Amino acid sequence: MCGTRDWLLRLAVRLELNLKIYQPQMSPAWLEARYGRLWEQGVEGIERYNDLRKTEPMRRALTELGISAWFAGLRRDQSQSRRSIKPLEWRDGRWKMLPILDWSDRDVFEYLTRHDLPYHPLWEQGYVSIGDWHTTRTLAEAGDVEATRFFGLKRECGIHGLEG
Repeated sequence: MCGTRDWLLRLAVRLELNLKIYQPQMSPAWLEARYGRLWEQGVEGIERYNDLRKTEPMRRALTELGISAWFAGLRRDQSQSRRSIKPLEWRDGRWKMLPILDWSDRDVFEYLTRHDLPYHPLWEQGYVSIGDWHTTRTLAEAGDVEATRFFGLKRECGIHGLEG
């Protein structure tokens, strides 16, 4: 999954974004030395890994930055676990908004084209969903969209509080 960080930084400069980048408190090497390869320890290990690498930094960012509302790009058609979510919800003392919840792949394509925005560079390599390099597979490798993340054991990383 090389090149993602560079692509993100170039896009941030182009769009003049004021990014605040939050990272896990433990480096990947320290995390692995301390807990082993959590992503290889079944659903429980994957959930622990996701909490340490993804949800903890997100919770910390929302709290430290005093965020009262945030936007996410979830779409209903991306997975079974997202079918019944609402476009606006009050969660953990702040609003979470999902402005493209009912968009199709075609809607995304048209928006990106109209605004001259790039697809994620890994899309061209067959990745239809991006999680992390340990547990994300191309559609060709996984054989099914739902199985492209977390070896098909689950779909969500926990940031959005969804099941699956």
